Parts: sequence; structure tokens; C-alpha cells
Amino acid sequence: MERYALTEDYTISRVINGCWQLSQGHNLKGEIDIQDVLEAFHMQVERGFTTFDCADIYTGTEELLGRFLKELKGSSTVSPHDIQIHTKYVPDINLLNQVDFNYTEKIIDRSLQRQGRDVLDLVQFHWWDYDAPGYLETAADLLRLKEKGKIRNIGLTNFDTARIKEIVDAGIPIVSCQNQYSVFDRRVEKGFLDYCLENSVSLLCYGTLSGGLLAEKWIGQNSINPDNRSHIKYLQVIEETLGAAGYQELLLLLQKIGNKHGASIAHVATKYILSQAGVGASIIGIRNSRHVEANASIFKFELDLADLDAIQTFLKPYPILEGEPFELERTVGSKFRNIMKMNLNENE
Repeated sequence: MERYALTEDYTISRVINGCWQLSQGHNLKGEIDIQDVLEAFHMQVERGFTTFDCADIYTGTEELLGRFLKELKGSSTVSPHDIQIHTKYVPDINLLNQVDFNYTEKIIDRSLQRQGRDVLDLVQFHWWDYDAPGYLETAADLLRLKEKGKIRNIGLTNFDTARIKEIVDAGIPIVSCQNQYSVFDRRVEKGFLDYCLENSVSLLCYGTLSGGLLAEKWIGQNSINPDNRSHIKYLQVIEETLGAAGYQELLLLLQKIGNKHGASIAHVATKYILSQAGVGASIIGIRNSRHVEANASIFKFELDLADLDAIQTFLKPYPILEGEPFELERTVGSKFRNIMKMNLNENE
């Protein structure tokens, strides 16, 4: 299992166990087997996948990880101290004008309680509306909480180049930024990734597998009935970039490369993103124990220069989504914004 140093004294697994898929309301069909999920957690950490990604607004996920940590106590192989949990701080859009230090500390304290920890490994800060003042002050409040010993590292999520520069220039020690990055969504390549690379901010990528749409099962499928919110989200991205025909051609290309290495489409797609300079890790969702062995296979091969060139050459003629990272998701009236749930904290 490959590891990556976010700081001199803090390392993470290069594939992070994502928990968005486990949050309440994510699935459109069927129920999640929590016991099986916990078994998957145990299987993952035994294979070196010790880093987890959750959020204050992923309903139930922080508590689930806290339960998992309790199960690890007394383990002879992996202890709670071996686990890294990355959470998020996402103030509701309706409450942005009420966010102050006391409010922020209350949410951070709640995350600590949910996880059963004394310090949060990484808090990734998100701000829904740049026109609402306060994101710079809130980032500074997170630094105060870091100085109080409640936060180990500060990161951002879904920020664009101008705002991350503003925060970094203000002296806030940002170690990472989580953004969507895949063969479908390449907005970070417009300059954001270069800025992060130049300023020692590591990119943690979500959406790399686009909700599972990068898989052999979709070859030849001209119509996809979404199973979850991830499918809805990433089908929109495909529609605006490769289109249905390009999507099918890309699946065949990735399958061909995978066959050369004895790997799957998902492995190739993940490896491609991990090969990009400035990328620290990719976040892959966990929904059950069946895919644990498959995830471990990601690090059993390497893409060669011919593979990387073939993918880049294929993608080059296709459009990149408009704007900066997450800009469409912030644009009022955009279909990308309309599927967002922006007020998940107010009733907690």
C-alpha cells in the first residue's frame, strides 16, 4: 500500500476510504448493510488502507467511524492510533451570516464527540457562497482551533484558485484541498493543480471513479438508470464532456489498457489520476466488503508512458467543464447546483 506525506509528520494512504456513499439519503435503491460495511473497514485497514474521508454533513458517517474505532481498541494488529480520519466543516448556506468562532468551535467539538477523539486529523473547510463574507475569517478560526489542539491539520474542499490563494496568502497553513478530478472532470487542470503544486498543497481527489461509472459493466449500456446520488451527479458531467459515445469509447480504451496489466477499468482510471503531479490521494467509496480485494489491486501495477499518452491523447479533443473547480456547482440555476443539498447541518 502506497502512502503519501501531507506534512513531515503526517502520512495517509494514497487511496482513501470514502464514506459519502454511506450517508443517509445517498442511496436511491436498497439499504446499506452496516455490519458488512464495518467488516469492510476492518479488511481495508488490515491491507494498509488506513485513511477515511467523512464529513459533518454526511449524516451518520462520523458516528459510524467512531464505532469502528471502538471496535479496534484492543486489536493486536491495528489500533485506533493507526487510523486517519478526514472530516469536513461545511456551514449551511442559510447560516453563513451566522458563522463565527463560537459556532465553528461547536461544530468541531461535535465532530470530536462523534468520532470519540481528542483531536481531528484533518478538517476540510467548505464555503457555499463566495459572495457571503466570512470564509477567510472562518479559516482563521480553524487555525485558532488548531492552536488549541483540537485540529491537527487544516484543508479545504471545493475551493477555486483565487480563494485558496487568498487563504494561503493570509498565513493559514493549508495542507490539502479536496476537489473533484477524474477523466471526465478535468477542471483542476486549468491552473488550480499548478497552484497547489507550487504551494505545497496536496490535491485529494473525489469522483475519480465517478460513482462507479468507470467499470466494465457499463460497456455497451446506452441507458443508465441511476442507483444513487453519485450516478446522477457524474452522468451530468459525462453529458457535458465526452457524451454517450465518447464515454463508451473511453471505457473500451481503459479496458484495453487494463487487459495489458491484468487490471480493471476502475484500476486504470484511478492510477491515471494518481499519476498526475500534485495529486496526493484518490478517494474511493466503500459500500460493502465485496470490493476490498479489488481496491488492493490498484498498487500491483504501473501505467507506462504509452498508457498515459493514450489516455491524454483521447481526452484532448473533448471539452473540459466550464469554469474553475466547483464553479458550476455554485452557479444559481445550474443543473450541477440544483442537485446539491446545502443545508444539512441546521437540524443536527
